[in-house]
Amino acid sequence: MEHKELTEKIIGCAYRVYNKMGFELLESVYEKCLLIELRKAGILFESQKPITVTYDDEMIGEFIADILVENTIILELKSVRRIVNAHEVQLANYLVAIGKPVGLLLNFSAKKVEVKRKVRELT
Repeated sequence: MEHKELTEKIIGCAYRVYNKMGFELLESVYEKCLLIELRKAGILFESQKPITVTYDDEMIGEFIADILVENTIILELKSVRRIVNAHEVQLANYLVAIGKPVGLLLNFSAKKVEVKRKVRELT
């Protein structure tokens, strides 16, 4: 499945969660609900996926991705008033660190689901 098509399906799942659950819940609640929607949509994922960061083939650290979809797209979930630049930079750094091409920052804010899509060229 092409990244654009897959990200659209993921975003649709996020909107279904928001429409059913509303706002001002914990990120962990939105994550659990989103996992249900992803599963119902037939999308493969791993939740709270440990990601190893390497430099010159040596492990230098690790982080936990909220959700890794089809081993390609990193989902970073937030439940904050608004997305700030630091959230976007964090996602971009994750993509660079592990060599994944696409990331989605999904914020379940008080007014709507905010979506920021990050795409990077793999070299």
